[in-house]
Amino acid sequence: MRIIVTGLIGQYAFGGVTWDYIQYALGFRDLGHDVWYLEDTGAWAYDPVKMEPSADCSHNASYLARVMEHFGMGDRWIYRNVADGKYHGVASAEEAEKIIVSADVLANVSGACWLRDETARIPCKLFLDGDPMFTQIGLAADSTSEYAKRVAAHERHYSFGLNIGKPGCVVPTAGFQWRPTVQPIALEYWKNTHEVSAGGHIANGAWTTVMNWASYAPKDYNGQKYGQKDIEFERFLDLPSMTDEKFVLAMGQGVGSKRPTEMLESKGWHIIEPDVHLPDYTTYREFLSQSKGEWSIAKNGYVRSRSGWFSCRSACYLAAGKPVVVQDTGWSDYLPSGEGVVAFDTPEEAACALSDISQNYSHHSAAARAYAEKHFDAAKVCAELLA
Repeated sequence: MRIIVTGLIGQYAFGGVTWDYIQYALGFRDLGHDVWYLEDTGAWAYDPVKMEPSADCSHNASYLARVMEHFGMGDRWIYRNVADGKYHGVASAEEAEKIIVSADVLANVSGACWLRDETARIPCKLFLDGDPMFTQIGLAADSTSEYAKRVAAHERHYSFGLNIGKPGCVVPTAGFQWRPTVQPIALEYWKNTHEVSAGGHIANGAWTTVMNWASYAPKDYNGQKYGQKDIEFERFLDLPSMTDEKFVLAMGQGVGSKRPTEMLESKGWHIIEPDVHLPDYTTYREFLSQSKGEWSIAKNGYVRSRSGWFSCRSACYLAAGKPVVVQDTGWSDYLPSGEGVVAFDTPEEAACALSDISQNYSHHSAAARAYAEKHFDAAKVCAELLA
């Protein structure tokens, strides 16, 4: 089949974003399909230097071209600049639209694609939600909104909210059938990644993660507030004092609730700037692969709703053979916890897990890679989307 994968690789030319989307294209390609990557967000390009929207998409299109060339898809991408309506990656708008309308499947990852006439005509459109609870709150708030209509225009709906519709999960369905899914990982690009860099990397020997202090404002639903990682992090501020482990966090400043850098570092957390240390997809992979493993909390909304969300970033750590110790959002009801991957609810549980893994690190490292191969292999995940 001809499958079009959408995303935000050019829109937000940062390391982790690239991996979030490109691995869908690689997974479908591994299945033997004719795969194209399309970026048509309905929003102006984001200039990562000026850190503001821009009518000039030259930086975005250039970065996207480099990424696609690296992954062997240099002639199979389309970028539409909303500011002037021009297409990049193909010779003309006519060619772009011809490719789009000939597709059998649209994999609309995180709903990044703004459905135009051409994309709306694709017979099987998959809406892939990576932000459970917050996506559904928006849909439940107004089922007649333009956003809700666009989501409803898809034939199938998937979510990283593995527990949606199950007892104990308060994520509203908003009238949709949400099928569980996880991040596909192109395993060959994460094998033997410990050889990427020599010693001295800032992440060496440390438990790390990549996060924003707060990505956006809290959301209200049924009289309850569902917030961001800043809320959950407050419960674990003293973790460094409870263990001999080292922590390096690539942490964005946050929106609304600003990152309290001095306070965090006084508690033993080493904070680094993501845009300095992880500016693209290669440095992002290097940071993960040079780490001892990942320790991370989740958004308060994921935890409080018992959504079952499991991080796309954590899946990458696992593929690199790095154990992960991550907060339980209910994902342990769906995926196993114990070897290579350990869930925690309290600081004491997190400290215990870090100690146990450190004492038997080789075993947990091998288990981490095996876990990724079993649960996150891109071809398997993408095949399930098409089943």
